[in-house]
Amino acid sequence: MRSLCFVFSIVVCIFAVSAYGQIVPTTLDDFFLPGSQPGQSGNLEHPSKCDNCHGGYDQAVEPAFSWRGSMMAQAARDPFFYACMAIANQDAPESGDLCIRCHSPSGWLEGRSVPTDGSALNNNDREGVQCDFCHKLVGPSLVGENPYPDDPIYTADTYPWDQGYLQTLANIPPASANGMYIADSDNAKRGPYVDASARHQMFYSPFQRDAALCGTCHDVSNPAFTKDVNGRYVPNSFGQPAPDFEPYSMFPIERTFSEWMYSSFNGPGGASCQDCHMRDVTGYGCNKRGALLRTDLALHDLTGGNTFVPPMVPTLYPGEIDPAALNAGLLRATQTLQSAATMTVTLDTTVTGYTATVHVVNETGHKLPSGYPEGRRIWVNIQAVDTNGTIVYESGAYNPNTGELPHDADLKMYHIEPGISDFLSGITGLPAGPSFHFVINDTVYIDNRIPPLGFINANYEMIGSAPVGYSYADGQNYDSTIYDLPGGLAYITVNLFYQTTSKEYVEFLRDENVTNNWGQVLYDLWVANGRNAPVAMATETITLVQIADNEPPTAPTNLNARAISSSQINLSWTGSIDNIGVAGYYIHRDNVLIDSTADVAYSDIGLQPRTTYSYYVTAYDAAANISGPSNTASATTRKSGRNKLDTAECPMNLSLTASPNPFNAATRISYSLAEPAEVTLEIYNIRGQKITTLEAGWKSSGVHTVQWSANNYATGMYFVRLNTGVENRVQKIILLK
Repeated sequence: MRSLCFVFSIVVCIFAVSAYGQIVPTTLDDFFLPGSQPGQSGNLEHPSKCDNCHGGYDQAVEPAFSWRGSMMAQAARDPFFYACMAIANQDAPESGDLCIRCHSPSGWLEGRSVPTDGSALNNNDREGVQCDFCHKLVGPSLVGENPYPDDPIYTADTYPWDQGYLQTLANIPPASANGMYIADSDNAKRGPYVDASARHQMFYSPFQRDAALCGTCHDVSNPAFTKDVNGRYVPNSFGQPAPDFEPYSMFPIERTFSEWMYSSFNGPGGASCQDCHMRDVTGYGCNKRGALLRTDLALHDLTGGNTFVPPMVPTLYPGEIDPAALNAGLLRATQTLQSAATMTVTLDTTVTGYTATVHVVNETGHKLPSGYPEGRRIWVNIQAVDTNGTIVYESGAYNPNTGELPHDADLKMYHIEPGISDFLSGITGLPAGPSFHFVINDTVYIDNRIPPLGFINANYEMIGSAPVGYSYADGQNYDSTIYDLPGGLAYITVNLFYQTTSKEYVEFLRDENVTNNWGQVLYDLWVANGRNAPVAMATETITLVQIADNEPPTAPTNLNARAISSSQINLSWTGSIDNIGVAGYYIHRDNVLIDSTADVAYSDIGLQPRTTYSYYVTAYDAAANISGPSNTASATTRKSGRNKLDTAECPMNLSLTASPNPFNAATRISYSLAEPAEVTLEIYNIRGQKITTLEAGWKSSGVHTVQWSANNYATGMYFVRLNTGVENRVQKIILLK
């Protein structure tokens, strides 16, 4: 009877408030999930407290810098998140609570997820998936059930403590999924090293190295829908939680963790989530004297493939982020995408021309692509050029000026399209078919994403992630597409492009939003930041005829070199122009050719620490013409193996002081550089707004001093920010008049 009332309520509500979108009458109870509840996990400490020991000493390995450049750190500053959540709350009131659980665990655990649009979140909550949250997590297990019985140290030391907290919970989650986390109320930090020592209370915990921890927020289901005996996902009774909390009983939104769990990566010789997304490096986990040098230090970069959001965050929260860390994270995301797939192209002659076969192999442990479904896509762009330099065939021709991807007849795009079923349409009046209204979707219309190695159809059917409208044989982690091309070609170029979201979805979030301005904010940032330009995951060119062309490409410009570690320098430049197209670029280090690339960015790795390298770049076209050199750019790699307290052996790269402080009218700001750098020195007010720039440009190593006269500013607290592109320092100053 309650189910019939729920259906009737949906119909009445839709027609009653059609001006505000298609709304179903849900409450917080419909989205209840077990685990720690608000008020049961204490207060999460701000990451800046963790930075005192785990940052500021070696950006190549330290936890603080790499985490701050990750999307985990920006999860609650993400304008895409807020725009999506606004539509979810319109479609199903209070559903934003489900989103906030994983994007801002601090806000959710401390009771600031209501209202469910995120408007009550504070600056600590905006730190996203932060240090104290992950290092307070306890693996879900029933009281009296040891999740790691073969680990004697855990069993003797940490297991009794975990059991004590589990006994305080009314509902223990059946799995690590759906934001059903267990976060201890005590401030002890859990970590994976048995030999660690710290000045704070800590516990050894294998859960922090367990892939299941990642599954907590990377296996997401809609708890308002439950699978019935016919395999349909039907709405639950109104105002009631799900009848059970098994992840596979609910409608699947994301299945990244389960895709991995049922792949060959989860097995002997495989790789866990942490192996790929927190790879081992050699270094120190903290800056304290006596810290152990580890070869299995987990780099806290947590890198995925999101190149869309990082460039937008500084505009919204300039005083809360580290631009250098974001830039480094953006580069890692690009590199991750370029290692996620292998593409090979073969060309065969036919009677009328050629056939090109594009073979794409998924090199990841989950689907390609995986994660949040709406708008995320990978596609093949193939371009055939004749001997006159004219494009005579193209599929997947993206327009960067508009963000449009025309769906030509040959387009091969890997993506998923959830939507509304005929069943739900019949009882709600909503149109059946693919839909961006993700919180009320109850079916999947298309899912041709490439499975990982070890894929088995039956397993993926069981977890709710089977291919739809496409087929893959058991074990198949690849896909091939054949293109018919005309004759008379000079060359073909094939790109495998990735894009975090589409123009259609960004415009949907803008146009459907009637409750706040996040949709418009997102759209404006999307336009201002290049409309989420796609990333080339792989590129291949096959040359058939050497084109007779004597016109070389223009020289690359704006070459920039930036050292990001003791062994790596990143290069970027403005691309060249050529009448038959630029085929690629040659990289020259110290006047020696070292490599080539098709991209306008390059990472030079394996370098010596504390060494200056000089670079220039040339372009070449399909006729083997080579441009003149770009401008020359130099960078000096950083020191390695530094300990923050051992200043006699390894001084800090940067220091920043102000004197007097507090001050009246003027203060002298001094900073020291261990090596030459491109410097910006800026003043911010307490609201995070930049009010002036004191220095901007190339500075030599040594001590530099500048005076700030603050006669025109009000009494209060200000922040001096020093940024070299790879490191930054912030100094609090107080103006008293």
